Amino acid sequence: QLQASGGGEAQAGGSLRLSCAASGSRFNINNMAWYRQAPGKTREPVARIARDGTVNYVDSVKGRFTIPRDDAKKTMYLQMNSLKVEDTAVYYCFADDFLFLTYWGQGTQVTVSS
Repeated sequence: QLQASGGGEAQAGGSLRLSCAASGSRFNINNMAWYRQAPGKTREPVARIARDGTVNYVDSVKGRFTIPRDDAKKTMYLQMNSLKVEDTAVYYCFADDFLFLTYWGQGTQVTVSS
């Protein structure tokens, strides 16, 4: 029910934008988030946005990434600017609803080259 898109390749200093769309008329989203998993590492949270718009970012992306959401479209984005090689990972979108059910999108690869 979550469809992620927008991954790809970029050079260090460049930008990419990921999208995560929720499908299903009964999908009443509460919180949404992006996670990433680099090779050989555990999955980590990158950014989170609550229904009320409150956002949190992991320190390593503060000032570079933003996580806007459009509830009318049931879509969340991850705008990634000033990309670094260490941002290379598979990015996953996450959502939960008011029934405390959780959902994961399929991963989308982001590769940043120097």
